Amino acid sequence: MTSLDGAARSLGRVGRGMTLAARTVLPVDTNPVPADWTHVTKVDPENAKKLPLLYPVYLRHTSAVSVGGSADVTARNTEETFDLLAPASVPVFHEPSGPRHVTPRTRERADLLAIPEVLNGDSESLVGQLGEGTEYIREELVPELLGEKLPWLPARLADALADVTTSWLLAEAVFEAYVIQNPDSAAAREANVTESDLLSASETKQRAMAAERHLESELVYLEYSGTYGGDEAAETLAAVSESLSWSRLWYGGGLDSRERATAMLDAGADAIVVGDAFHRVADEEADLCERAAEDLEPGASASAVREWVGENVAIADSHAAAYLATIPSVSDPEGLARRYLTATVWTWLRLWELGRDGADERASAPNPSDTGDLRRALGPDAADDVESEDAALVGRCLRALLAEGTESDGDADPSASPSTSEEIPVDHLSVSVSRQ
Repeated sequence: MTSLDGAARSLGRVGRGMTLAARTVLPVDTNPVPADWTHVTKVDPENAKKLPLLYPVYLRHTSAVSVGGSADVTARNTEETFDLLAPASVPVFHEPSGPRHVTPRTRERADLLAIPEVLNGDSESLVGQLGEGTEYIREELVPELLGEKLPWLPARLADALADVTTSWLLAEAVFEAYVIQNPDSAAAREANVTESDLLSASETKQRAMAAERHLESELVYLEYSGTYGGDEAAETLAAVSESLSWSRLWYGGGLDSRERATAMLDAGADAIVVGDAFHRVADEEADLCERAAEDLEPGASASAVREWVGENVAIADSHAAAYLATIPSVSDPEGLARRYLTATVWTWLRLWELGRDGADERASAPNPSDTGDLRRALGPDAADDVESEDAALVGRCLRALLAEGTESDGDADPSASPSTSEEIPVDHLSVSVSRQ
């Protein structure tokens, strides 16, 4: 061993020692996943999982948005989902279920890349996927990126830089150690988790400790995937929470009320992950708008719509209120749900009216994509706290929705950009302009 090799190894040991000290002893937080994230909304790119019409207004209350799913997810619908979420007022990160869901476009849009590692699945779910992903990054993704950015590089230098870039991208990624506890879920099927693979609280604790200290996983995720873990999950969270000093501990599964969300946070979760409850808001909107169209005129005022919602919607039992109730910072989920559902129905009725009018009428009519109109529709209690980027993102989506609806009727709006509806995948939204 040369003196240079020895010096390099000494430096490596010093670096590892400093990293260990920063994670366990020093009063600093080196985990790239923010500690103040307490509520994460998971948006599934699957085409069947729709987004609420005013989704940026709902998402402004969450800490962060995760993009990913276990079934019917492709690179294309993942990119489309990122297109819809940019630029949102909250961080958006990517949690791919397959290596090829990561593309140059998703890398550009995502604030973080979270790579799943299933601790109680088969070896393929822990090592095989990572190996396939590393090969894809090194042999396809990175060469494509370098070819675009540095096309003049000689082949030998490009190959060496590809090695460095691959290691850098993996070092920059967040590793998410999963314990899947619902064997009937799509996530369990993907990772080959069966009844015999379910873990006790003590077994989960042991694997979480290995994930933090050996795998250096920034996240440990207890996943019940569509079912609520209850007392069993609370016991596991308490055990795992006591054993971790650097990794974040998240819980996901069956969260659709303030009581359930609070129970998991109180048990030791740093953050809770809510997915199905958010997508159910979109399903609710589609039915609600169809019902409103039977009772209200397209040009109904916001006050008329507000009265109709009050008479026809059981807000306390609504999916909108259920989703908002999972967010600890939302003090009045029912009141907020009432305002958001009113604004959604009013907005859709106006879009429908504009969609059926001719181009001349549309040019002179009030447009629901105007951010001032949106704020007024939300009502005085919520109008002032809507972020400007959220209102602008809503307006962009509504213009695209209107453009697509009018183009499909052969009466395109001349004021709309011809590529707008192509750039924004409005088929992911809960409603369309054209009534069925």
